[in-house]
Amino acid sequence: MALVPCQVLRAAILLSYCSILCNYKAIDMPAHQTYGGSWKFLTFIDLVIQAVFFGICVLTDLSSLLTRGNDSQEQERQLKKLISLRDWMMAVLAFPVGVFVVTMFWSIYIYDRELVYPKLLDNFIPAWLNHGMHTTVLPFVLIEMRTTHHQYPSRSCGLAAVCTFAVGYILWVCWIHHVTGVWVYPLLEHLSPGVKIIFFAAVTVIINVFYLMGEVLNNYIWDTQK
Repeated sequence: MALVPCQVLRAAILLSYCSILCNYKAIDMPAHQTYGGSWKFLTFIDLVIQAVFFGICVLTDLSSLLTRGNDSQEQERQLKKLISLRDWMMAVLAFPVGVFVVTMFWSIYIYDRELVYPKLLDNFIPAWLNHGMHTTVLPFVLIEMRTTHHQYPSRSCGLAAVCTFAVGYILWVCWIHHVTGVWVYPLLEHLSPGVKIIFFAAVTVIINVFYLMGEVLNNYIWDTQK
C-alpha cells in the first residue's frame, strides 16, 4: 500500500507549480517587460504545461471519485475523454518538454551558464525558484509516470504533435528576433545562421527522442508490451 496516495501527490505537485508560477510572475525582471513577456521562454511555457497537466490529473481524480458507483453513461463518457486528454498531454507535452527543459538547461548551465542563465538573474530569481523551474520538473513527471499508467497515442501521431510543438516554438523564437533584433537565449547570439539551422534541427530531434524515451519507459514500467 502506498504511503501517500497518488491523488494526494498530484494535488501537492499542482499546488507547488501554482506557487512557482505566482512567485515567478511576481518578479520584476526587465525581460518580462519586453516583447513576448514570459511567454518567450520555454521554461515558463513548460511550467504552464506542467500546471495544466497536473490540473487535469487532479480533475480526473475528482471526476473518477464522483462517478464511482454511478451508472450514468454520459458521466462515464466524459471521464474517458478527460483520461484521454490527460494521457495525451503526458505523452506529447508534459514528459518530453519537461525532460528537455531540465536536461538542456543544466547541460548548457554546466558548460557556460552565461549562454542560458546569466549570473545577473541571480539578483532576481532565488535559488529555490530556479530549481523549481529547472530541476523538480523531472522527478515530478517521473512520479506521475510511475504512479499512473498512461495510454500513448500512435507513434506517428505522437511524433507529429511533438514536432509541431518544437517547430512552433522555434518559429516563435525567430519571430521575436525578427521584431526585436535580440535572441531570446544568449547562446543563439554566438551561432552563425548555418549553425543555427543545425542547432534547431538537433533540438527538434532531441525532443522527439525524449518522446520515444517516455513511451519506452511507460511500457517498461507498466509492462504493456505483454
